Amino acid sequence: MSVPASSERFLAKARDLSADEVMLDLEDSVAPDAKPGARALAVTALKAGGLGGKQGGKLVAVRVNGATTPWAYQDVIAVVEGAPGAVDSLVLPKVSGPAAVVWLDVLLTQVEQNAGLPAGTVRIEAQIEDAAGLAAVEAIAVSSPRLVSLVFGPADFMASIGMRSLTVGGQPEGYPYDAHHYALMRMLVAAKAAGLQAIDGPYAKIGDLDGLRAAATAVAALGYDGKWVLHPAQVGVVNEVFTPSPDDYARAVRILDAYQRATEIDGRGAVMLDGEMIDEASRKMALMIAAKGAAAGLK
Repeated sequence: MSVPASSERFLAKARDLSADEVMLDLEDSVAPDAKPGARALAVTALKAGGLGGKQGGKLVAVRVNGATTPWAYQDVIAVVEGAPGAVDSLVLPKVSGPAAVVWLDVLLTQVEQNAGLPAGTVRIEAQIEDAAGLAAVEAIAVSSPRLVSLVFGPADFMASIGMRSLTVGGQPEGYPYDAHHYALMRMLVAAKAAGLQAIDGPYAKIGDLDGLRAAATAVAALGYDGKWVLHPAQVGVVNEVFTPSPDDYARAVRILDAYQRATEIDGRGAVMLDGEMIDEASRKMALMIAAKGAAAGLK
């Protein structure tokens, strides 16, 4: 859930959200003249606690400004030193190449040392938002051991390639296919090859929950691990879409049980279950579904 750090009201509401991660935004949702004030409000909210993070509950992230802006280094120093240990990760926007991630990694190492935090405490989420970033996504994905996820930024990406649409996360008129598929798939493969999570960007039509559901369902089917939201009303839809169905979860558990019995008791590498052959590849697929179901609290 993206929360503008310039709004005390939104920051207060963030404590009650059922999202897996709360991201205090210092970038696009904050006007240039309001950035110093938003930075101060973010630090105050982080110090007050209750958002999650190291204190328990939800993950807590801060989206700093881009590496080439005049605000970026101040953002990093302020939130990490101002609230030591309260931030799980920093979201770095507009990553067009690995150099930006390397810069943030080096700066974080220095700031952590000054704040008395163990090296590597704060992780990095890299936002891929333009054609250059997508072209370099494989190099970006392995640019720092702090990286935990790649995040797709649809609005800036659509603008960077000239896509004819004015809806963030929407589809351009006149193109009968999914215009985001190539970008999403390439980013997904780069993330998974590097052991990272892949997170889809937001869907800006807040009242269009059917459109949100369709967009979330598509990326969840591809293998994405989650999706940003911009409003509390969107949280429930996305959580539901990314949670395996009870039937899928139950079958995944049965596959794991059957395969374990086949290999450890019967000494076989493949076995029939409900008329379908399952083997080691089936186990890997079931393990993913079972892990997501367990994380969502399914029994």
